[in-house]
Amino acid sequence: MASSPTSLLFKVHRREPELIKPAKPTPHEFKLLSDIDDQEGLRFHIPVMQFYRNNSSMQGKDPVKIIREALAKTLVFYYPFAGRLREGPNRKLMVECTGEGILFIEADADVTLEQFGDALQPPFPCLEELLFDVPGSSGVLNCPLLLIQVTRLKCGGFLFALRLNHTMSDAAGLVQFMAAVGEMARGANAPSVPAVWERQVVNASNPPRVTCTHREYEEVADTKGTIIPLDDMAHRSFFFGPSEMSALRKFVPPHLSHCSSFEILTACLWKCRTIALQPDPTEEMRIICIVNARDKFNPPLPRGYYGNGFAFPVAVATAGELSKNPFGYALELVRKAKADVTEEYMRSVSSLMVIKGRPHFTVVRAYLVSDLRRAGFEEVDFGWGNAIYGGAAKGGVGAIPGVASFYIPFTNKNRENGVVVPFCLPAPAMERFVKELDGMLKVDQPVSAQTMSKFIVSSL
Repeated sequence: MASSPTSLLFKVHRREPELIKPAKPTPHEFKLLSDIDDQEGLRFHIPVMQFYRNNSSMQGKDPVKIIREALAKTLVFYYPFAGRLREGPNRKLMVECTGEGILFIEADADVTLEQFGDALQPPFPCLEELLFDVPGSSGVLNCPLLLIQVTRLKCGGFLFALRLNHTMSDAAGLVQFMAAVGEMARGANAPSVPAVWERQVVNASNPPRVTCTHREYEEVADTKGTIIPLDDMAHRSFFFGPSEMSALRKFVPPHLSHCSSFEILTACLWKCRTIALQPDPTEEMRIICIVNARDKFNPPLPRGYYGNGFAFPVAVATAGELSKNPFGYALELVRKAKADVTEEYMRSVSSLMVIKGRPHFTVVRAYLVSDLRRAGFEEVDFGWGNAIYGGAAKGGVGAIPGVASFYIPFTNKNRENGVVVPFCLPAPAMERFVKELDGMLKVDQPVSAQTMSKFIVSSL
């Protein structure tokens, strides 16, 4: 049984998982991942969820059959996905292109899209039903690199759920692969953007040289037990549309008026979250911004490159400084962290990975944000049109809930375009967070139930 925020109950009937192999023979070879791909912080599986409406022009066509066939054709071009990861000396990861295939599950649910209600956004309480964790499939090494479940709905719509081994691709790379599956599903013979492996282009220099400061990989002792506890976690999603963003912009000092909405929202969430967690004022708090570095290289990473091409730059401030200083203080730090990312910075990260044994980014007193608004998940079209929701299936990153949020494009029931941000905090901290955020959003309106309705609330 699965339940949603509206206590929706439904059954999902799944067929036995199967392996989908490339439609034609592919090379059996070993391909090294890049020094950005195989860092510890990417050695996990990331879930994605797409919701599709019934489309009368596709009457009588089966999304399961069409997507299954399109996957086999696409894997001819993206054949490393059909292989398995192996680990070599110094923890170096490589794909053995075995052609074994990716995991695929056919399913049916006795529910309509309408019954999910207006709030189609993470956390999806039914996730384990709609993206079944096949026993033995979720290891990083020697396991399928992709798992896909297509679930037909009673209304003729369907859900496409996917789980990716993150060492293989970032959001841009995954959307490129999914778009290629969509093209094949709609009748193409080859993807319009050719798949490019070329992982060596982001590797460490030889010999490796760390030339930049990388506080995101510092070893920080959790002296006061401030890694977020996993019990009593509250999961909520918050919608930021035009009115919320204009309320936040009122806090921006004149010299930072050119800041992006990403920077403003990130500074706001970092500040409110810090106040909500009530850390010791002397403790250092971190905000990690995922920055796409594909265009930072000269020349830029090739079009069609589907490896990981981003950095984790960090801003650091004490809890006291963040809480007491005006909003512009956090905003300036976020801007500077983003600006740190250059080609030299990326080479320096790669070198640090080689020298230090591929460490994990620091999660102690850290909060990570990843902007998926322009990733294009919702534009993936298997023949039924764009997804009405496309993107991350849950708010956390890796095995550490409470540390990360995704910014996901979303249109609310008033037809306002904005961003939905899944958030996860211990329940008492979540109450304080809502109060703090509400205070910032209500600059020019009285406290009212209407303001609270700006929050889309979900619970696991």
